[in-house]
Order: sequence, then C-alpha cells, then structure tokens
Amino acid sequence: MHESFEKMDTQDAKILDELQRDCTRSLDDLADKVALSRNAVWRRIKSMEESGLIKARVALLDAKALGLTLSVFMLIRAGAHSPDWQSRFSAATRAMPEILSAYRMTGDLDYLIHAHVRDVADYDRLYQRLTARVEIADVSASFVMEEIKEGTALPV
Repeated sequence: MHESFEKMDTQDAKILDELQRDCTRSLDDLADKVALSRNAVWRRIKSMEESGLIKARVALLDAKALGLTLSVFMLIRAGAHSPDWQSRFSAATRAMPEILSAYRMTGDLDYLIHAHVRDVADYDRLYQRLTARVEIADVSASFVMEEIKEGTALPV
C-alpha cells in the first residue's frame, strides 16, 4: 500500500476523482468542486505529486484518429528466465512506442503486451523487431474486435 493512501482523506479523494476526469480544470474550478480554497487544493495536489500518488498529468489520445486502428494483445512465453533476458526484454518493450503496456504474469504465459498498430502488417513489423532484440519461445496474438471498456480512472 502506498503511504499516501493511508493519509488520504475524503477531500483528497474528491480532488483525485476530479483530476482523473479532467486534469486541465483550473484550480479555482477544482476548489469550487471540492469545497476548499484554491491554495488548499494546490497544496494537496503538490503533496500528492511529491509522494508519487499522482504519477503524471497527461493527455489521452484517440488511437484511431492517429491511424492506429488495430489493438493487439501479445501473449509471450519467454525464451529464458535469466536476469539478463528479463533486462533485455524490458528494454526492448520500453523502446517500442507502439507497446503501451507490458506485464510479467503468473500462470501459463510469462508476459502480456498491449500494443496499438496501424494494421496486421504493422503488427508483423513490431513482432519482427521484438523477436530480433530478444529470444522468445512463443508468441500468440489476439486482435481486439470491439473495445467494450477502456479506462484510466482508478476508484478512490
């Protein structure tokens, strides 16, 4: 548990909820929404940023509007389990901007990757670049047919 979570009160939770909906909201508007002064809101946000509870404030882009029309989940079985292999795999996935997330998993597969690409040919180029950088025993890809829910807001 993050130490900031233990110190978070209902006002902090309200601020976080509002910021997750729209982090471009002005301090004055946010202060009105959570019934605190502008300065109190600013101090609380700064404190939550410094503690790492607020990791970043970003803009969420529309993948389809950028021409990245294919969302793919890659299920990976590792070629090795050595620290060197894990380090190279981590570096490879971090270096590829199409890869939005990569997770080391329990169970039958070792890693799960989520990526956005233009089309199947673009996916193949991603696959070729990844397997050129690190040995992989098996890759299975599942392409998203319909996005039912994708979010970024956590319950607070």
